Amino acid sequence: MYTLSNVKAYYDSPRGPVKAVDDVTLEILPNEILGIAGESGCGKSTLIKVIYGHIKPPLRLVSGEIRAEMKDNGQITILSAKDLPKVWWEFISYVPQASMSVLNPVMRIENQFFDAVSRFHRAGSREEIRQQVADYLKELDLPVEVLKAYPHQLSGGMRQRVLVALATFLHPQIILADEPTTALDVVVQRGILRMLTRVQQAMGNTLIIVSHDMGVHYQITRRMAIMYAGQLVEVGPTERIFSAPQHPYTEMLIKSLPRIGDHSAREGISGRPPSLLDPPPGCPFAPRCPAAMDICTQVRPPLVQTEDDHLAACFLHEEALAAAHAQKEGAQS
Repeated sequence: MYTLSNVKAYYDSPRGPVKAVDDVTLEILPNEILGIAGESGCGKSTLIKVIYGHIKPPLRLVSGEIRAEMKDNGQITILSAKDLPKVWWEFISYVPQASMSVLNPVMRIENQFFDAVSRFHRAGSREEIRQQVADYLKELDLPVEVLKAYPHQLSGGMRQRVLVALATFLHPQIILADEPTTALDVVVQRGILRMLTRVQQAMGNTLIIVSHDMGVHYQITRRMAIMYAGQLVEVGPTERIFSAPQHPYTEMLIKSLPRIGDHSAREGISGRPPSLLDPPPGCPFAPRCPAAMDICTQVRPPLVQTEDDHLAACFLHEEALAAAHAQKEGAQS
């Protein structure tokens, strides 16, 4: 189990704090495939940095709590945000964006595996470790010959596959994949997604996919968290989110997807996301929302349960209105 409670993480800038993650509460469950979706600039990648514990200036954790449970030989260790960098690769691992530039261009792939493994002082000679890596690559249907290659000698799709293998070699309990199919053609994209799901099923760990592509989430995720302007606006089972979205933003994202056989024009979302330097009061989506009410521009809707395992932050639901009124009365008393 991994929990974020009321987490705020801002970037410091000369113009003031950029509220990239603004009061996010989220439970990440064992053995699940969770998708994080939203438009570019909504805070998805920053949220992944926070989950990974990669919080370095100008990014800072303003408030909130991060709590992770690491299982090791039947023992459970409780980790906080500052503990996470100590267990990178081993407990939590990260497949970053931009496979073209992430790998060290002057090191063979083999040496990049050795470098990662040596951080944990794993027993065995170099040849034994090389054999373990070779065996793992075969499990993932990757040619062993890539170990002798430099990154520039591999295609973009092969480099992305190598990154997945590198991130998962030590069998981490949580794998984060940030836009893993960006800049790849659809055939290669499918291969990468199948590879990620195979690894997750084989290891029984948690896989978190970040993508602005709702089609990617529909293909492989089981639960989704929808972000807008640094906030979560909806969390629920993927199938239910697509069949019965509980937030207007989610509904509009889904309606913008192309569909086979449907030649009608797709509808975009009018307007633009707000500045994270100075987000508007109330619901950040209100200026673009066709269902916005007066209260939406004044009060921020809380993320409340609308159905079993389904949360939404929208005043179209009576639960959100009741929670907002209760919060107001509590503040006045």
